[in-house]
Amino acid sequence: MKNLVIIPTYNECENIEAIIRKVFGLAEAFQVLIVDDGSPDGTAHIVKKLQEEYPAVLHLEERNGKLGLGTAYIHGFKWALERDFDYIFEMDADFSHNPEDLVRLLAACRNEEYDVAIGSRYIRGVNVINWPMSRVLMSYFAGIYVRLITGMPIMDPTGGFICYSREVLSVIPLQKIRFVGYAFQIEMKFNAYLYKFRIVEVPIVFTDRTKGQSKMSTRIFKEAVFGVVMMKIWSLFKSFKR
Repeated sequence: MKNLVIIPTYNECENIEAIIRKVFGLAEAFQVLIVDDGSPDGTAHIVKKLQEEYPAVLHLEERNGKLGLGTAYIHGFKWALERDFDYIFEMDADFSHNPEDLVRLLAACRNEEYDVAIGSRYIRGVNVINWPMSRVLMSYFAGIYVRLITGMPIMDPTGGFICYSREVLSVIPLQKIRFVGYAFQIEMKFNAYLYKFRIVEVPIVFTDRTKGQSKMSTRIFKEAVFGVVMMKIWSLFKSFKR
């Protein structure tokens, strides 16, 4: 089995070496793909130096300009499919996702035969550390809103710590994914749900970054709010057979 962790980066020089070393120190074998959007802080340079130490398992794709989280993951998904990876993971670079939980997400898909495993902040209460209450409430009620509009029984539809089986990413038409921020995460899960893949939420503790700067913006949040309605409308005119 080949496992790939995709980590999009933009100005993550303070975190990137530590997160890479943490992944390679796990008991399970993972390869890592960094998709860097032209970080001016030298993130890609750090990765290139680390490739000398991890030549066969650390990969770097550099893009020109800040093109968005969703397009970075789509780029990574296509890269992974071309190289026959079996399980493909989304994970942030800033340690808000604990790399040790990669092993639990992998076990849910590989051992329990789920197609998608979501690292969920809300499947067992609210497990978020260092967020202001306003952001916790915004995220939690966003989940309620998404479930209401889409009908997906997923407690953390905006979460970005995920394991996909190869089959899921082969079936979902990646070229037709429209959104780039929070709405991208919802759109991918909604597609997996509509194609009737087996989805499980694995409880995690989400810890807000302590180094670097958050990429969250009002534009990204608005995209999610209005995007959910558009997704639901589009879904009524599509076939989801596989």
